[in-house]
Amino acid sequence: MPFNYPEARRDDSVSDDYKGKQVPDPYRWLEDPDADETKSFVDAQNAITVPFVSSFSAKEKLKNRITEMWDYPKYSAPFKRGKRYFYHYNTGLQNQSVMYVQDSLSSEPRVFLDPNELSDDGTTALRSSAFSEDGNVFAYCLSEKGSDWVTVKFRDVATGEDLADVLKNVKFSCLDWTHDHKGVFYNSYPVDGKADGSETTSNYHQKLYYHRLGEDQTADTLCAEFPDNPQWMGGVEISDCGSFAVLSISEGCKPANRLYICDLNKLENGISGLLPFVKIVDDFEAEYEYITNEGSVLTFKTNLNAPRYKLINIDLENHEMSNWKTLIPEHEKDVLDWSACVNQNKLVMCYMHDVKSSLYLHDLKSGERLMEFPLDVGSVVGYSGRKKDDEIFYKFMSFLTPGRIYRCDLSKGKLEPEVFRDIEVKGFDASKFETSQVFYKSKDGTSIPMFIVHRKGITLNGSNPVLLYGYGGFNIAITPSFSVTRITFMQNLGGIVCVANIRGGGEYGENWHKAGIEENKQNVFDDFCAAAEYLVAEKYTKPELISIMGGSNGGLLVGACANQRPDLFGCVISQVGVMDMLRFNKFTIGHAWTTDFGNPDEDGFEYIYKYSPLHNIRLPEGDGVQYPSTLLLTADHDDRVVPLHSLKFIAQLQHVFRNSPSQQNPLMIRVDTKAGHGMGKPTAKVIEEATETYSFIALACGLSWMEDAPVA
Repeated sequence: MPFNYPEARRDDSVSDDYKGKQVPDPYRWLEDPDADETKSFVDAQNAITVPFVSSFSAKEKLKNRITEMWDYPKYSAPFKRGKRYFYHYNTGLQNQSVMYVQDSLSSEPRVFLDPNELSDDGTTALRSSAFSEDGNVFAYCLSEKGSDWVTVKFRDVATGEDLADVLKNVKFSCLDWTHDHKGVFYNSYPVDGKADGSETTSNYHQKLYYHRLGEDQTADTLCAEFPDNPQWMGGVEISDCGSFAVLSISEGCKPANRLYICDLNKLENGISGLLPFVKIVDDFEAEYEYITNEGSVLTFKTNLNAPRYKLINIDLENHEMSNWKTLIPEHEKDVLDWSACVNQNKLVMCYMHDVKSSLYLHDLKSGERLMEFPLDVGSVVGYSGRKKDDEIFYKFMSFLTPGRIYRCDLSKGKLEPEVFRDIEVKGFDASKFETSQVFYKSKDGTSIPMFIVHRKGITLNGSNPVLLYGYGGFNIAITPSFSVTRITFMQNLGGIVCVANIRGGGEYGENWHKAGIEENKQNVFDDFCAAAEYLVAEKYTKPELISIMGGSNGGLLVGACANQRPDLFGCVISQVGVMDMLRFNKFTIGHAWTTDFGNPDEDGFEYIYKYSPLHNIRLPEGDGVQYPSTLLLTADHDDRVVPLHSLKFIAQLQHVFRNSPSQQNPLMIRVDTKAGHGMGKPTAKVIEEATETYSFIALACGLSWMEDAPVA
């Protein structure tokens, strides 16, 4: 064996009974992140991985190149609150983007909030925020070390000084102000023990509170709770007119919610206790997202009898479902991604057409389409503009476009979007690259779209290294986006980047999502493997040069595919993956994922057990077939997909292959510290992780550094 992996203790006495089937769990002890034995195991694994990735001869060149390319200005779309404009800006290598404020679009910007000043190592991040309706007070959520737990603070916008108010134990929270500017709705969980992101305890019994400025959190008003349904999560959004509290209750990650509404004007004593919500929808059969309202008529985006989504109107004075009206019907093919009301009576509608954004303006009253905003092939990744605003900003991005921000003044007679800001990356010439979209057949004949990005003029001789990325879950669409690390892979390691838009995602609406969940999950793995087979058949590459990458649910994807088709891939990068599919629902927010995965403790066991990455590691069949080179990435403060998934998987993987004479490929894990699931990760950590990841890929696939990446 070329690598001296740590010997992880196996406790063969631990097993669970699933409908009469005993399933051993010899590494159950790795579920305790605070145990000395777990910490020693992590240290021993890192002690192997770090020297290995550092052995790539061009690692420093790679890091320098990624750093050099990352050092470009990054802007968000501006947004207006009160009389001022705000935006997020990163000069290039700042660990966290800084929030700026301007008195007008032409005035000099000044720093409003700099998260980089809140920690020495950049691991304190701004997670979400909300301004009071008059724009005078700023509520903002800070995350430490990547945890999903946040602390809510408040800032006086005029002075830039923080107020005394602080809210703790906040997680997966709404944050919305009442229009009298007196306070905010937010969500909190009861805490028993520590809550810093390194714990594994499940999150149950989320509650909705109202906090009044100037009061201690202990005086906050409990507005909604669900003691009989501990998994329910309920967030409030205040209507554009300020009169209604719109409560959306979810159970898990299914795109469906209950819809309750409270008329705040009818509260005789104000917000003083549990709110008297009227139940408009009291089941989980469809999704309802508030868009705007005209008096008692509220507009919602929904997938009710419309898997690609539509807009409907519900009149609260006559809210029975039989009285609902369709405002904008479901498109025959395109998926309605989002909608927003602007300039009092207009609707901005963003659709996905074959995984590419298209943007339109509609009339709020009639639903009539008024115009299409010009867009290249790519994604709308940012938008600002509310009902009270007469202008919108939207940010466009593609695989080869780092960002272009448009502004459109809707108060003018002729609507002409103008480029407000172009974002450029030094040392990158987009004209040397090209993007194409292909459609290939999966195992069952379903047509699957895939983006392929590479340098112009490549030779299709089966010798190009490929990075194949996928996700396939939770109704999430993987649309075109710009990535410095992928550009570096193409430019300096001669690679091709491919993104397969497999089932389980939201690329074609709810039917596409349902085709890849629960008992249909195998479709997701078949779709992804078929993408690799297509790339081989079309002479882009060969199996030993295919690196597959995915994060979270995508980490599960690549782990399952590596188990099922070890002959098809040369390298596997699993980032914070869900690997133990029989116990995922027992930690932090894992119980919410049963809506996608099914419940392993109930009827879901039979189909989950067949693909669970941890439980399907076995020696490959066939002479000389070995497991692909594998790198797992996780972090000590990931309280979304807790590290135990990756720790147990690598322990089992190394155990199975430890004595296999055919296994020459490395099987490794890298556990980061002061980091979480990925949100808010400081730039320095992102660059370090990317350097290690692509060094591993280069070593696994035998890639050499190409200073100018000449075309073959």
